[in-house]
Amino acid sequence: MLPDFLRRLGVSIPIIQAPMAGVSTVELAAAVTEAGGLGSVSVGAINATGARNMLQTLRRRTDGPFNVNVFCHKPAVHNPKREAAWLKRLAPLFKHFEMELPPVLDEIYSSFVADTAMQELIFELKPPVVSFHFGLPPAQVVARLRSAGISLLSTATNLAEAELATEAGVDAIVAQGYEAGGHRGVFDPLLPDSRLGVLPLTRLLVKGLKLPVIAAGGIMDGASVAAVLKLGASAAQMGTAFVSCPETNADAAYRAALLGPGAARTEMTTTISGRPARSLPNALAALGDGALAGLEVPDYPIAYDASKSLIAAAKAKQEQKFGVQWAGQGAPLVRPMPAADLMAILNDELTQALR
Repeated sequence: MLPDFLRRLGVSIPIIQAPMAGVSTVELAAAVTEAGGLGSVSVGAINATGARNMLQTLRRRTDGPFNVNVFCHKPAVHNPKREAAWLKRLAPLFKHFEMELPPVLDEIYSSFVADTAMQELIFELKPPVVSFHFGLPPAQVVARLRSAGISLLSTATNLAEAELATEAGVDAIVAQGYEAGGHRGVFDPLLPDSRLGVLPLTRLLVKGLKLPVIAAGGIMDGASVAAVLKLGASAAQMGTAFVSCPETNADAAYRAALLGPGAARTEMTTTISGRPARSLPNALAALGDGALAGLEVPDYPIAYDASKSLIAAAKAKQEQKFGVQWAGQGAPLVRPMPAADLMAILNDELTQALR
């Protein structure tokens, strides 16, 4: 059964498209929403001006509900010694690609917890749903979002995080299993990670909370959606399943990698961005066991600055082995097709599985 807040929004299929910063687009979110699910966009990697343009465009593409995802990590702390060591190890690669090494690394994305311009934009535009990743914003921000009538979601990777989000006043919890692609939503990456899979995590949260639970991680078809619904989840969030849709920003190399043998060998890495994230295996992800092995990782998103500069240098030389290619453990089950067609198939599969 759909949670009340999704039903009130007009969602008819218990599927939320994961935000996927840098990959998901207005076109993808609109297509999922128009097909009966809840489309999502992320503003975690853009500023308030870019977010305004994105959300206004999305409003023009659909009259239906959508989710806006924000990153609530602790703002980065520069460590010049650590960052200099990181760049020094990367210097041979930049030289190979005939690109000048960046002199310093920057905090390229602002956290929502400190980005007052983004907060004010969200208060002004009042998207139907806002979701938090990496933690929670200050209590006064949550209170203003709630008073604006915005439904709130929070990622949690364990019961303790889910309880914090519940106390903060969110409407539902996204139970992110260790299978999930992209950034792990842990509140504190310095604490031990229990690495719970989506099935035990979903059951733990369903049993331990009164809020609706949205299962996320490795869910690629309607039968998987049905499975988590039978475990007590109210909906499923799917990301990797949509990456190969033509509406996303995934480049040709990313799409090819999803259909290749590496799809069965996704790996968790902190090297790319400074926070743990599940990726397809490629030259960028391999740096953690190679050129960057043994080094302390700069804070998120400072490490990401180095990765993005290296990706640009490689692409300038037509080298496609370096790239951000997030994917979950269900990647081999990906089905390239327009989002509307995928949603129709998912709904049919779900209906059959629930009979």
